[in-house]
Amino acid sequence: MKRITLIIAAGLLSLGVVTTANAQDDGARSMSELLRLIEQGQARDSQEARRREAAFAQNKNQQQSLLNQARAARTAEENTSARLEQQFEENQQQIITARQALDERLGALKELFGVLQTVAGDAQGRFNASLTNIEYPDRSSFLVELGSKMAGSSSLASIEDIETLWAMLQKEVVETGKVVRFNHLVTKADGQQEEMEVVRVGAFNIVSENGYLEYDSGEKSLAELLRQPDGRYASTTGDLMDADGGVVPFGVDVTKGGILGLLVESPTIRDRIEQGGIVGYCIIALGIIGLIIAVLRWFALSNDSRKVTAQLKRDTASTDNPLGRVLAAYESNTGADTETMELKLSEAALKEMPGLTKGLLFIKVVAAVAPLMGLLGTVTGMIKTFQVITLYGAGDPKMMAGGISQALMTTVLGLCVAIPMVLLHTVVSGQSRKIVNILQSQSAGLVAQHSEKTH
Repeated sequence: MKRITLIIAAGLLSLGVVTTANAQDDGARSMSELLRLIEQGQARDSQEARRREAAFAQNKNQQQSLLNQARAARTAEENTSARLEQQFEENQQQIITARQALDERLGALKELFGVLQTVAGDAQGRFNASLTNIEYPDRSSFLVELGSKMAGSSSLASIEDIETLWAMLQKEVVETGKVVRFNHLVTKADGQQEEMEVVRVGAFNIVSENGYLEYDSGEKSLAELLRQPDGRYASTTGDLMDADGGVVPFGVDVTKGGILGLLVESPTIRDRIEQGGIVGYCIIALGIIGLIIAVLRWFALSNDSRKVTAQLKRDTASTDNPLGRVLAAYESNTGADTETMELKLSEAALKEMPGLTKGLLFIKVVAAVAPLMGLLGTVTGMIKTFQVITLYGAGDPKMMAGGISQALMTTVLGLCVAIPMVLLHTVVSGQSRKIVNILQSQSAGLVAQHSEKTH
């Protein structure tokens, strides 16, 4: 009990200290003044508490009212949602019924509109890729609009749309058979753009004064080919550009660029020679040297053969041909015996042999070496191919094309040099043997004639 009394006293003392401090702050001057202030503070705190309780009770009533209003609004929205769902289902059923009725009424027209949609899509693709689209680029917009209209179920194509599509198809057929001249912007081979006169040959080709042109359906532009085809085809484009009418020979690509692309991409003779590499150039150089020697020897032996034939018809010896020089040796030794005469004529004929057989051995060697060099190029090309396969595998044939091209082209070049060399060697050696046989036969005849005179 004593302890409780001490605790209460300590609490009152602390309360008194706090109250005294507050009173001092508010200006209390005595204990009575302090007591009065404490009583006023308690009354004020009690009044504030009652006011808060009243406000709380009032807010509680308002919250309940708001809750009731929210519940009523939710109920109204749920009723509206149920009504809209029911209306939506009814509308869906009406749409299904209307579509069924539309299908029944359309009957065969539905199939017609399906075919019309297919034709419009195909025509759009054909028109975009056709050369006539250069002159009539606005056809695609109508076909796109017609396709979107046919794709939707709310509207159908009209008679005017069908007639317009028919007119476009008919016009495409007519333009395919025309040769039309007009001006258009062309991208030249150097990248510069220039407006120039072009000629469209149906839906197959389009040309300018510089040759064939290429049509890019994506960009809807014309461009010159980076490389024109062979001269016999490219020359016809100039004739077509200069013609005012009538029939003009022209190389038409009926595949609309397929054959022309193959002609342009096919390698030229220079490209094929470059594929042969160093071995190919060596074969060509050897063939050129052999050809020059063969041609020179052919002319020289032809001249000698002509002079020898003329010498056979004359009675006097002329030193401008091999037979004449042999006859001159006979005339200068008419007093010798038969053996000496035979030796002298043999010596004169042997002196003529180097001039008649000169260069024949080299031509024969070229004919034999050229295929061997071609085989060498074949081996080196295959080695290159196997190296590429080792590094990159055999998945991409283009990586191996260089070595295979070298292997094949060197073989071709070797055969192209060897075959003519064999023929030329046969011709030249034949002329040489002909003159040698004449010399030998004439020498034998002179020896026999001298022997008869001596005996």
